[in-house]
Amino acid sequence: MIALVATSGGDFAVDLETEEVEPWGGGVPEAAVPELRLPRLVAAAQSGSTVVAVVDAKPPLLVSHDAGVTWRRSGRGLPNGVAVALADDPDVVVFAARNRLYLSRDGGLFWTALSVELPEIRIISVSIS
Repeated sequence: MIALVATSGGDFAVDLETEEVEPWGGGVPEAAVPELRLPRLVAAAQSGSTVVAVVDAKPPLLVSHDAGVTWRRSGRGLPNGVAVALADDPDVVVFAARNRLYLSRDGGLFWTALSVELPEIRIISVSIS
């Protein structure tokens, strides 16, 4: 699985398994942002009925598994966020801080920081290949 990342220094493809980073010339698609009425909303992503929202608060994430009817907080210990992306499998969530990516494979319960540091991140998306 690949995270496509648009940064202030260009676009990159980050392999989420090996953490290898390569320049990306294909552009980073900006996902449609679900319409949410949340205070301090920074970014959001949706896959089916799962919605993940980055908010300007601690912890920085809100997760809904019922299309935004109910929410739970997530991401204790994560820094402030700038973007979030969901894979087709909504258990796979990629969270972007200013220059670092974090990966959850369980719907946002537990997070792993990827070792790569990137220029200032603006947009992320997740691709199968």
